[in-house]
Amino acid sequence: MLTLSQVGKTYANGTVALQDFNLTVTPGTITSLVGPSGCGKSTVLRLVAGLGDTTSGRLTWQASRNRHRLSYVFQEAALMPWATVIDNIRLPLKLANVSKRDALKAASEAIAQVGLQGFEHAYPRELSGGMKMRVSIARALVNRPDILLMDEPFGALDEMTRSKLNQELLTLQHQQTLTILFVTHSIYEAVYLGHRVVVMAAQPGRVVSTVPIESVHPRGVDYRTSAQYNRYCQQVSHCLAQAAAPSDLQTQTMEEDSFAVAR
Repeated sequence: MLTLSQVGKTYANGTVALQDFNLTVTPGTITSLVGPSGCGKSTVLRLVAGLGDTTSGRLTWQASRNRHRLSYVFQEAALMPWATVIDNIRLPLKLANVSKRDALKAASEAIAQVGLQGFEHAYPRELSGGMKMRVSIARALVNRPDILLMDEPFGALDEMTRSKLNQELLTLQHQQTLTILFVTHSIYEAVYLGHRVVVMAAQPGRVVSTVPIESVHPRGVDYRTSAQYNRYCQQVSHCLAQAAAPSDLQTQTMEEDSFAVAR
């Protein structure tokens, strides 16, 4: 669906957020991005969303049409406090001049998809953190996006709610064949959700490893306690540790790993 080739991003203050960043986004998959703070994960999402320009390199969309429907789910639910659930969800369609009748129908369908039936006329102040995030996801889905960008959407939630929303997101992705670019600090979340995990390093932000997660999708709760899941988490953790190591130590470790493979 989308290819980022040798993408670089340098801000006006001289900070190099990304350098020689390469990524291919495959339709109908979840790509998890993990890495330390400041490695450029959110910058990648903003560039894909068109909220900034690259300093070098290019983004290439494979679809033939010129416009692409994108939706963005932020770290906070970012709901309008004065609007009801259904009005928050239909906002993108309202801005696109979709008729009120069609927008309300699409919003009602999105509400059903995230399990919020009965809360159509509730206000954000009346909702739990998990319910607010469901509203945010429904708002992102209402315009049937080609790609869904998610920037640590569950990071502020308690572990039980986060786990439940992880499971619900997998079900939605499977049912609608969604294409998702998912940013997280959690190795466990990245492995559980992703068809692959892209590991990034900082200063400058770049890809250091890609780990395909060759497990059945969608995954049930039992997968979290499986030996396969644990091995993938350990592999991603090892890649992150290498990425965080000083450059000379990182080179030595990579040489030792190459020697071990050769043996």
